[in-house]
Amino acid sequence: MADSVVLDAVDLHILRLLQNDARSTYRKLAAEVGVAPSTCLDRVARLRRTGVILGHQLRLDPAKLGRGLEALLLVQVRPHRRELIGPFVDRIRALPESRALFHLTGPDDYLVHVAVADPSDLQRLVLDEFTSRREVARVETRLIFQQWECGPLLPPSPGPSLSAD
Repeated sequence: MADSVVLDAVDLHILRLLQNDARSTYRKLAAEVGVAPSTCLDRVARLRRTGVILGHQLRLDPAKLGRGLEALLLVQVRPHRRELIGPFVDRIRALPESRALFHLTGPDDYLVHVAVADPSDLQRLVLDEFTSRREVARVETRLIFQQWECGPLLPPSPGPSLSAD
């Protein structure tokens, strides 16, 4: 993996803490990690510079914004050609209902996470923005009942070494 960055235990601890609370001050981070605030500042700056930290996001509650119904749309595009894919991706990303877009392998080409007001809004979105497009061959809809955030993203732990006995 040529793009990976070497991270030590201090870097990993900083990343774990920032993923749990990106608004932590350098002073608080430094105290929890056990380094000087200036060292912590330098470490975070290096993590940004090397692209490990990509930015900070504000998370909003879709239901409080009038978009209480979330769904996953599995989309098959035919023919799957570059000249059709670019405009399709641009259009889907521009929709205010779109939360995330994934290009997949397998029978479905895209997975789109959407947030809408209600079932009729979801129907309108699927009919007007997806199935009305010439390149969209099929759309399957899965409602999201509940979702959970998972733990912080960290590099894989080294596995047990295999000995050649």
